[in-house]
Amino acid sequence: MGEINEEAIFIDGTKLEANANRYTFVWRKSIERHSSSLVDKSNRIYDNLVEQDILPEIERESPDELILSELEHMGEALDAHIASINQKIEASSDTQERKRLRSERKEPRLLRKVITDFSERKQRYALQKRTLAGRNSYSKTDTDATFMRMKEDHMQNGQLKPGYNVQIATEGQYTLAYDIYPNPTDARTLLPFLDEISSYLPLPPHIVADAGYGSQENYQDILMRRGRIPLIPYTMFEKEKSRKWRNDPFNTANWSYDERSDRFVCPNGQDVTFRYMSKRTDQYGFTRDFKVYESEGCDGCPFRSRCTKAKEGRHRQVHINTSWEEQKEQMKKWLSDQKTGSLYAKRKIDVEPVFGYLKANLSFTRFSV
Repeated sequence: MGEINEEAIFIDGTKLEANANRYTFVWRKSIERHSSSLVDKSNRIYDNLVEQDILPEIERESPDELILSELEHMGEALDAHIASINQKIEASSDTQERKRLRSERKEPRLLRKVITDFSERKQRYALQKRTLAGRNSYSKTDTDATFMRMKEDHMQNGQLKPGYNVQIATEGQYTLAYDIYPNPTDARTLLPFLDEISSYLPLPPHIVADAGYGSQENYQDILMRRGRIPLIPYTMFEKEKSRKWRNDPFNTANWSYDERSDRFVCPNGQDVTFRYMSKRTDQYGFTRDFKVYESEGCDGCPFRSRCTKAKEGRHRQVHINTSWEEQKEQMKKWLSDQKTGSLYAKRKIDVEPVFGYLKANLSFTRFSV
């Protein structure tokens, strides 16, 4: 019917609360802390049992952590030790000896309860880690839901609620595609969402989204793998336009740079020269390359406290990701160009009203299933 312009799609996300109890949370950091404590305590108990000849030293799968079968083996050794003491008590007719043996039996009995508890907790922590599947939290009453900050925050305290991140792609205020994610970060949902769209809809030449989606990994994927143009500002895009940013003498973006000698000059007139290349791989496996520059001397500099947080004896370092800087320059050109800039300007009036209609008119503010 000619309603859809195939030049661009507009992508945005919103968080909707899940139909789950708000106070049934499981936190990844809490699990990791308790799991680490359990490992330390179980290792200490193992060492004590071996030292007291209650348990023969076993060939452990890992020197750092006892696996579940090894914990159960410790429990069986304690059971045998307790049974041995019980036999001695039954065989003895000496009151004092029986009293001494019962006293001796207390600690192994207590340790047996502890080992049983450790085995149960270890199984529970393993299940919780599998349920998290890389997330930081989940709800016990809806394990697919992740705790997120919602815009609808009536208590005004930034309370985390179990919810989902709903992503939509629109054109002309029509929803062309959608998907639901347990990940609250929009930047991490863009590539899987584009894969989902591509499975039934050819991607148009331009992918338009707000700054929450701007990242080196996303730009690289859209440009190199998909051959499309991302009209997505990076996080600092608006801030870099401000007068305060452009006039800050300690901002490395404002330092003079000599391309021939590959060095910067700091506000104190010192050369900041190239030293070495560095690589950083994030938790998701994406690797970034950095050129590391270092000042020839920051000792006695009158601007030191304002320029760097490096400790005394160390000098200011500058890490430059050349690929990222090139991508940012390209984004600036596309977003300031008349044609592509006007496409990006349509984003607010194209995708935002769809969420408004969904929530305000259709009253869909919380999942019912």
